[in-house]
Amino acid sequence: MFALLHSLTPPSSSDEILQLVARAFDALPLANQRVLVIIPDGTRTAPIPMLFRVLYETIGRRAARLDYLIALGTHPPMNDRAIDKLVGVARDERQAKYPNVTILNHRWDLPDALETFGTIPREELLQLTDGMLDEPVTVRLNKLIAQYALLILCGPVFPHEVAGFSGGAKYLIPGVAGAEIINATHWLGALQTSMRTIGVKDTLVRRVVHRAAEFVPVPIVCISLVMQGSELRGIFIGAYREAFAAAADLSAQLNIIRVPRLFTRVLSMPSTRYDDLWTAAKAMYKTEPAIAAGGQVIIYAPHISEVSYTHGALIDRVGYHVRDYFVKQAERFRDVPGAVKAHSTHVKGAGEYDAGRGIESPRIRVTLATTIPEARCRRINLGYADYRAINVDEWKNREGEGILVVEHAGEVLYRAPFT
Repeated sequence: MFALLHSLTPPSSSDEILQLVARAFDALPLANQRVLVIIPDGTRTAPIPMLFRVLYETIGRRAARLDYLIALGTHPPMNDRAIDKLVGVARDERQAKYPNVTILNHRWDLPDALETFGTIPREELLQLTDGMLDEPVTVRLNKLIAQYALLILCGPVFPHEVAGFSGGAKYLIPGVAGAEIINATHWLGALQTSMRTIGVKDTLVRRVVHRAAEFVPVPIVCISLVMQGSELRGIFIGAYREAFAAAADLSAQLNIIRVPRLFTRVLSMPSTRYDDLWTAAKAMYKTEPAIAAGGQVIIYAPHISEVSYTHGALIDRVGYHVRDYFVKQAERFRDVPGAVKAHSTHVKGAGEYDAGRGIESPRIRVTLATTIPEARCRRINLGYADYRAINVDEWKNREGEGILVVEHAGEVLYRAPFT
């Protein structure tokens, strides 16, 4: 339906973006139609407030509804204050200025919020995943998407530990999906490992995501954004495959830093936009390929006091381990959701597990310098450091000694040769 790609690289002003979006959507018959925009939550850097205004000017004034669904995956629902910040307009002002707009949280955990749109059969999944997944997977998504004439997927594209790059149809799956396909795709990414996945455009997970998106019975337009820090450097509007591919190519240029050598110690300081380790662990994922075997990454985040607001109890039970710890003890961990096992392996990083001797050998050491208590860090199989004893300036002064300091970590991938 919408193969034509409209793009700006880089956009120079909000007026220029307004004109681009107008050209992209003017020809679509949206008068008196219901349109749903799927957007990321606050864990992604993106100019959502500007796009919120632009989309209203170009679509909202003629559509019957221009609603928003926040692609939370399994992240906790956003409260009113967080939503106000996300879109840049307070609730009272939205009700006055944008009367046909509602902003909703996705709820992966409420069966009544979901609808089954299809199933990827076992044989097809085997082919899509090179034999790594051998059970059919149900494609359950937020049931709201079937109540609109058009879906707009709108969000940034960054290197990503599970899918290779975020963005595109990933805002559907896992963004507004149910547990089955969230767990299947995350575990698939873990089986491939983050080191072999992150920063790669065509991955097994992306193939499954694109196949699952084909079950959506509503036309889809994708607005893929490319950020460099807080700056918008590219915007691509089109079918979700084409818009994602173009954005991933640009993101690879801007958000992958190729360092000349491996580091022995990395102080990775995640952005305060991440409020638990589940999200802040991107500070590990994005630096792991730049760390030498036997090296260490310290996740320095004094603002973080919780492992996961959604999955903390399960992680306390399971802990953090390398992939083969789970693969070689599949029956023992069969009841643990794939997304939790995947997060565990991604945080622990690459490594080996000798099942006969029960010895786990991670490639690098992962240490938390947060306000998560030392006892809990040890219990979940991660290292602990007192953040109060870390002098960031001293670390910066030693960067020529095999040390790397990464500020605002989480969206830029560091990769050394041959990793």
